[in-house]
Amino acid sequence: MTDPTPAPAPAPVPAAPLTEAEDKQWAGLSHLLGILGWLPSLIIFLVFKDRGARTRVESKEALNFQLTALAGFIALSIVFGIISGIVTAISISSASYSAYGAGIGIASLLSAVPWLLYVAAIVIFSIVGFTKVNAGGSYRYPFAIRLIK
Repeated sequence: MTDPTPAPAPAPVPAAPLTEAEDKQWAGLSHLLGILGWLPSLIIFLVFKDRGARTRVESKEALNFQLTALAGFIALSIVFGIISGIVTAISISSASYSAYGAGIGIASLLSAVPWLLYVAAIVIFSIVGFTKVNAGGSYRYPFAIRLIK
């Protein structure tokens, strides 16, 4: 009679360490791909953190900045959304059509502010981080909450 228990699975083979060029490449891409949001930096961090020291440091820094920028965008959106609602309510309650149009225009501009700040911060700082790392250095964002240690 044969034993019905399955054979144990073979132990996973650890991934090979990154070469110096690959480490530099993935470290730079973790900053540059931040233009697309926080997900590319997270994927690079999770996949390559144990394979390259430089990639671990730079992808963690990029991810912390992306998460900080996202939190700031959400907070600004809430604040400017409330302000836009107040301006819209005031302009609707006015008897003048021109005041209504001006109020809607101001509310529209206010709602665009968080998007403009988010895009500017992400694009500018991500490109600066990529160029610094690509030149052989390291980059630390001027403001970031260090959530991932």
